Amino acid sequence: MAKKDDSYSHSLSYYAWQRLKKNKLAMFGLVVIGLCMTVAILGFLITPDSTPDANDQLLELSKRPPGFKVQMLQTRKNEPQHNVNFLEKMIWGEVSNFRSIPFSEYHYEGNDIVVREYTGDEKRIGTEIKYNLADVVYAINYNTQIENNVKDGYTEFYEFGSNQKVRKNVKELRAEVEKNYIVTKKYILGTDPAGRDLLSRLIIGTRISFSVGFISVFISIVIGVLMGALAGFYRGRVDDIIVWFINVVWSIPTLLLVIAITLALGKGFWQVFIAVGLTMWVEVARVIRGQILSLREKEFVEAGRALGFKNRRIIWRHVLPNVLGPVIVISAANFASAILTEAGLSFLGIGAQPPTASWGAMINAYRGYIIGDESFAYLAILPGLAIVLMVLAFVLLGNGLRDALDAKAIDEDQVMF
Repeated sequence: MAKKDDSYSHSLSYYAWQRLKKNKLAMFGLVVIGLCMTVAILGFLITPDSTPDANDQLLELSKRPPGFKVQMLQTRKNEPQHNVNFLEKMIWGEVSNFRSIPFSEYHYEGNDIVVREYTGDEKRIGTEIKYNLADVVYAINYNTQIENNVKDGYTEFYEFGSNQKVRKNVKELRAEVEKNYIVTKKYILGTDPAGRDLLSRLIIGTRISFSVGFISVFISIVIGVLMGALAGFYRGRVDDIIVWFINVVWSIPTLLLVIAITLALGKGFWQVFIAVGLTMWVEVARVIRGQILSLREKEFVEAGRALGFKNRRIIWRHVLPNVLGPVIVISAANFASAILTEAGLSFLGIGAQPPTASWGAMINAYRGYIIGDESFAYLAILPGLAIVLMVLAFVLLGNGLRDALDAKAIDEDQVMF
């Protein structure tokens, strides 16, 4: 019995995906976007510095080169412990329960650990500072005095939030400090002038750019599809009013309009979403209107009217699904435009505000090193390369989707299969 030929049972999306997989540049863009999306979602779970906004500043470590390592003493903060769940840490980060103290060497004196502060300069010797071992390991009440007995080798104290005295052996405290509270920290991409981990700032900057792009494109699609569908399907006076409004918005330079909206709504992270989204819907509306003008006279629309379907059902269930291809292509291009616009706004100081890690703000803050001190030019070059890579990925994917969703090419593939 001959095997049944089901080659024509494949959907149009199947042929589009097959064509897209053959486009190596588009697949490269898709892989880059997938990696960026993964990094953006995981956020503070994968950053070396998981504090909010990756803003743990250590001025002693200002402008350290990539691969820099330093020993640190982690001392417990004398305050309530900050405990967050998995989801909260992933989204907002986690306030550290420790204070990090970079040092070059250390030794013990009785119940204390003595560290020599790290200076980063061999000619300048750091100051020696003593920390009680119990105060390093435990959160101590503010108004209590730590009682040390060097002869018997123990220390007594009141733990934070408790009225019961705790007694600990000094040798045990030293062993615990050695094991858990003296750490070696490595900065893969070095630190910025404020002593913050540059890699962590770049990772969180990915989330900022990706979030602005995603939400802005979503806003533009909702408004653009609604306006374009109404104008193209109903035509007449409705079409005239919407087209007039589209032309008015279209005539205003995009960046100027974004700046005006941002200044009206105020500076900030969330305001950028709205400002960029409200300026990108025009192109979506124009394309949707043109597509629907050609589809509204098709036989399946006439059949829907003959069956008594309401206009709303015909638009949303029969017309719009046939124009999703151009919408997807435009969305990819608009995503790249949104990333560039957000970077430009942050560069000008009216986008995401410090200490939020934005690629545009980082370029603005460190642009002087490109000319002034070339050894630290990478501080501005790395976020610039990140912007270029993400924008290029969306452009390549958009071009690949345009070719893959081409109706004539899909028809040829159906014949070949």
